[in-house]
This record gives sequence, structure tokens and C-alpha cells, in this order.
Amino acid sequence: MKQLFNRTISFFNVLESKIAFYPTLLAFLGFNFAFFMLYLENRGVSKYLLEHVPVLVVDNGDTAMTILSSLITGLISMVVFSFSMVMLLLSQASSNFSPRLLPGLISDRRHQVILGIYLFTILYCIFILFAIQPTGNKSQIPGFAVLLGIIQTVVSIYAFIYFIHNISQSIQISNILQNIFETAKSRLTKLIDTEEKQKSDFPETEDWKEYHSEKSGYLQNISFTNLVDICESEDIKLHILPVKGIFVLSGIPLFRCNKDLDEDKVKKILSNFNFSREELVADNYTLAFKQITEIIVKAMSPGINDPGTAINGIDYLTELLALRMKKKDQSMILRDEVAYIKLNTIDFEDLLYNIMAPIRTYCKNDIILVQKLLLMFYYLEKQESDNTNYCKYLRKEAESLMKDAKASIENEEDIEKATELAARFNLHTTKD
Repeated sequence: MKQLFNRTISFFNVLESKIAFYPTLLAFLGFNFAFFMLYLENRGVSKYLLEHVPVLVVDNGDTAMTILSSLITGLISMVVFSFSMVMLLLSQASSNFSPRLLPGLISDRRHQVILGIYLFTILYCIFILFAIQPTGNKSQIPGFAVLLGIIQTVVSIYAFIYFIHNISQSIQISNILQNIFETAKSRLTKLIDTEEKQKSDFPETEDWKEYHSEKSGYLQNISFTNLVDICESEDIKLHILPVKGIFVLSGIPLFRCNKDLDEDKVKKILSNFNFSREELVADNYTLAFKQITEIIVKAMSPGINDPGTAINGIDYLTELLALRMKKKDQSMILRDEVAYIKLNTIDFEDLLYNIMAPIRTYCKNDIILVQKLLLMFYYLEKQESDNTNYCKYLRKEAESLMKDAKASIENEEDIEKATELAARFNLHTTKD
């Protein structure tokens, strides 16, 4: 039962990122609320209000039908316009910045809730409209329900105004970078705080038996609570091999175990791995580095040529890398100070190389960006780190950057300025 509950929660987290999730949920609520109001109308709520507060009740059938018809027409127009704006946002973000940003923009809860408010009101008004009898007496007209439809439409109009404001903010690259940074920072901080409590050692796993994946996709979520329960009950330890967020192909080794497992136990363990066809920063902080790197590269491409955006991206990368230097290259899952699961995470050396390789290619010709990157390395060297080798990796990438820059920049004065800046970093640079 506990395993089913955790699997349901994981499935809900994946489903929540879909653009149709909240609109569908709120539309269903609007449908049910309409029938609830019709039930109250049959119990005489409008008749009671007509006798005591007549100003709140629409007592004419033709007027009520005209009002609701106008509201439905206007709301449908708002839905079409809002949906068009969302598609424009996604298209512009994909072409100007990076297609990898789309899952994060689609999963924006505010846009989903606003579209859901529209659908809630539309379905409510439609079913209330069906219940109106133009020839009936005043007590038979759902006047109070019509009033609620008008109020909901006013709420929808204010939601539309907020939607226009929010979408105009969402398309700005500074806000996109800020959202990516905040999400990744929150995830990294949580992982670092968890690692500080990990004091247990984990045995070597080279001789352990490997078990393979039966599915393919991005390794998005793992139900660690269930896996630890299995490890405790079966007295086993697990080493999860793929880095979280990587695309796992069917048939490749997924985990190692210190004991031989039968088919039922393997299936039980595999059921706690969730695969997805899309990536979210909230589930995998390394995606934030990929997204910011792609934004920098796209900004410095010949078709766009936007150094200002590249500089902003480097600033955010600097902060995230400084935070990543406090994290270990491997993680463990403990319970009662006993390590049951070992996780592989992307090494800082590999992460730094994957970031700098494309950035060097597109930024090596711009002396301003070269200086900005050298300052980034200089700043990171002074930061607190979990591993003393991190500084060595920083120096290695800084030297590679200077080598590419000196081969690409022809102006001797620019080369001299970059060399002087690199001297702070004690790099082995010589004038050509």
C-alpha cells in the first residue's frame, strides 16, 4: 500500500507539469459546481433571496439567457487569445533562447490556473444556461446562479489582466534566467543540506551483480523511501549507476546489488524508478547548467549576437558553480545512520567541461566575454569547496580558454589585457 502511494505521488508530480493538468481539473470542478448550484436552486435558494434580497437575483428568463450567452462568448474569445499568447511565448523562447526551456515554461502553474479559471466559468455558465426556462415564473429562474456566473466572469477578467502582465514578464530573458537559477539553487541547497548529515561509508561495488533497465527515458524520479524499505527487509545494498536526469536506454545496467536477486525482487525494485520523456530543473539541477549554457551559446550565435544576455548568463553560472563546489560528487541514502543506497552524480570536472566546451567555441572571439569568464574562474577559486581538486579543474578550463582566445583574437592589446587578467590566476600563459 505504501509503495502504491509513493508511486501515485511520483505520477502526480509528472502529470502536474503538463499544460492541460490544472485546466482540466478546474473545468471538472466548474462542471460539478454548476450541478451543485442547480441543486441549491431546486431547494429554493433563489426564491428565498428574491423575497429577502431581490437585488441579488435576476428574475427574468430572457435577461438571464442573454447575460449568460454574452459571458460565454466573451470568455471563449479570452481563452483563444490567451492560448495564442502561450503558443507565441513558447515559440519565441524556443527560437531565441533554447528549446530546452519549453518544459519549464509549459509547467508554469500560473498560466495553467488562469486557463483553468476560464474553463471553470465557461462550463459553469453553459450548464446554468441549460437550466433556464424563459417562460417560467420568477421562482423557477436560477437567478442566484446567474449572479455567481457574472461574479466568476469578473474574476476571469482580472485573471486575464494578470495573465497579460505575467506573460509579458515571462518572455524576458532576465526573468527566465532568474527562475532557472532560483529553482536550481533550491534543489542544490537541499542536496547539500542532506549530504552534511551523511557520515557513513559505502563499500566498493565493482564486484556486485548488475541489473538492467526494462524501460528507456530520462531517469527523473526515484522512490527512495520504498527502496530503503526493500533494502532493510531484504538486507541488501544498492548502487544506482546512471546519473539522475540522464537518458537511460533499455537494457543498460541500472543498479548493482550486493546479493543475487530473483525476478520478483528485481521487478519490485525497478518499479520505483520513474522515467520521463522530458526534463525539469526541479528534479535535476544539472539541467539548469545546460539551459543557461545553451542560452549563452544561442546569444553569441551569429544570428542573434547578444553579448549582454551572455554576460547575464555567466553571472548566474558563477553563482550556481560556487554552490555546486560545496556538494560532493557522490551521494548516499541513509536510514538510522546506515547507508543503503549509493547514487552516482555528475562529477564537477565533467560538469565544468560540459559547460565550458560550447561556451569557449562561441565566446573565444569576444575579449569582453573572455575577461568575464576569467573573472568567473578567479572568483570560484576563492570559494569554499568540498574537494581540493576542484581548483585544479578550474585552472585547467581557464588555461583552455586562454589558449583558444589567443588563437582567435588578433588584436595584441586585447591579448595583453586577457593575459594580465589571467596572471591573477597564476596561469601558465605566454605571448605568441
